[in-house]
Amino acid sequence: MTSPGIPNELTLSTSCFGTRLGSLEDQAFAAVAMGFRRLEIGLSDQPVSVNGYADTERETGLKITSVVAGCLKPRSPDMASMHLGSPDVEARERALNSVRRHIRLAQSLQAPVVVVRGTSTRNEALRKEAHDLEARIAKEGLDEDNCAATREFTRRLVQRSQTEIQHLCRSLHALLREFPETRIAIEPGQYLDDVLCFEAMEWVLGDLSRHGLGYWHDVGRIHVRQRVGLPDQGQWLEAFAPRLLGAHLQDAAADEVEMPPGLGEVDFRMIASYLPGDAARVVEINPRHGRAQILEAIQFLVDLGI
Repeated sequence: MTSPGIPNELTLSTSCFGTRLGSLEDQAFAAVAMGFRRLEIGLSDQPVSVNGYADTERETGLKITSVVAGCLKPRSPDMASMHLGSPDVEARERALNSVRRHIRLAQSLQAPVVVVRGTSTRNEALRKEAHDLEARIAKEGLDEDNCAATREFTRRLVQRSQTEIQHLCRSLHALLREFPETRIAIEPGQYLDDVLCFEAMEWVLGDLSRHGLGYWHDVGRIHVRQRVGLPDQGQWLEAFAPRLLGAHLQDAAADEVEMPPGLGEVDFRMIASYLPGDAARVVEINPRHGRAQILEAIQFLVDLGI
């Protein structure tokens, strides 16, 4: 027997479905059956067509509340939309055009927010150093020396990525001016070579929040960064909660992200204490976890008052 849905005020990311359901219409009906009233168009290995969603919305009442830049193409670690800070002019223009397409998609679906995720530095030497450091941590485990090395690397990454951060700010500013009716939120990435580390996020939001740029928190990926000695969830949320538009809710452990909330190491009570009442709360877990695990995650989050 299929378990009944749990009415909730959370949002479900379509990334949770993976390739299980072939159309946005099917995903919407599945989300409603689980008790959701809001949907995010997230990243997937097999993006679905959004054509004709207006009819589905009328039937289900399900609202699209956010769109993740990159959702129109198959998910990859190096998507066009992630190059807004690239030193290469053509790469930046491709990134701008990609984000423009996602903003227009959001507007066609009456979704108020587009989420732009962090990007790896284009500096090949720094990328290699980051990957080598991650491999070293995976082999040796976390200790004081490796955490210190991580903090030192991040300090140098910020220093040597000034040009990329400036390009990112200019690209975001252009998009904010071009599409003032759509909120844009930036979200940090998971890996050590991500330009949007804590200090860079402070600079970008400090420069552009007055123009409407918002912050989007990723619980699982910040937990991974926290485990290697970088700023923790509380520091990110304390600093950026006033500009927080939403959060991707997922659990994480030593070497795994996108776990159902409640199955990993994240302190969701602490997360709940920081989330503003009007911030979107988006359940985003790996599609290998099915309906039963999504329902358990909903119950876990509802019981915490998230």
